[in-house]
Amino acid sequence: MSTIASVAVLAASLVSAAGPQEAAETIPAVGPTGPMRQVATGLVFTEGPASDADGNLYFTDVRGNTVYKVDAEGNLSAFLEGSEGCNGLMVDPSGTIIACQGGAKRVIAIDPETKEITVLADAFEGQPFDRPNDLVLDRQGGVYFTDPGQGAVYYIDAERNVSRILVGLPRPNGVLLGPRGTNLYVLPSGSPEVLSYPLEGPGKPGEKVVLCELRQQEGTEPRGGDGLTVDERGVLYLTQPALSSIQVVAPNGNTLGFIKVPEAPSNCAFGGPDGKTLFITARTSVYAVPMEAKGLILATAEDEE
Repeated sequence: MSTIASVAVLAASLVSAAGPQEAAETIPAVGPTGPMRQVATGLVFTEGPASDADGNLYFTDVRGNTVYKVDAEGNLSAFLEGSEGCNGLMVDPSGTIIACQGGAKRVIAIDPETKEITVLADAFEGQPFDRPNDLVLDRQGGVYFTDPGQGAVYYIDAERNVSRILVGLPRPNGVLLGPRGTNLYVLPSGSPEVLSYPLEGPGKPGEKVVLCELRQQEGTEPRGGDGLTVDERGVLYLTQPALSSIQVVAPNGNTLGFIKVPEAPSNCAFGGPDGKTLFITARTSVYAVPMEAKGLILATAEDEE
């Protein structure tokens, strides 16, 4: 089947599959405010949702080797084929897409118009990365990213200098900054502990704090999470693949509730015209659920005071 035909089939599956799911239990001041719907399906392993300032959503099909785009009208298209295992994505204020290109062992920038790729980093002190997984951008032009196979978190500064800032972690997966950029959160896949680090400066984490633990299914071995996002108030949304849920956690570490997902979620991000839609990548599909909370989206953020 040709590439164009493949995209057409996938777009058709998006239309036919899109429909409301059972309404989730509402968490006060968080949501959901309505039923969850399926935005896309028929994929292999979805990841890396990221919104831009125009209301477009980008996400990856890691094993399908493609980055997709859903525009503000809900139209699906292949944005970057042969993506070499792109996983975590984020859009900077200029509209450039920053990606962990795991298969190529590097972190890249993608021009949204030309699709031209610029390599931001592919090694530390002459040694290649294993498989960059997830990332978060700061407002100083830097990139934090995880490399689970190396048990490490790295920082690329605005001049593209690379530092290894955390080591010895149990398969660090999701990584995130709080709303003020003063705390770095790491969600390991090899441990149920959600880690928080106060930042003493860009790329300079302080002492580790265990913010909370992921809730576990009774009678099972402890398991970690995957990706995560945050709203404007600092509330965290942690993907719980083992429970097919998003665990919603207050900034003080208290669990506020859970958002059930039809498939095991891998990651989540806010988007939509008002920043109040939570997009969830979950195995073969992408889901969207309207929220009361408004997400923190770097691509639309104003300069810090």
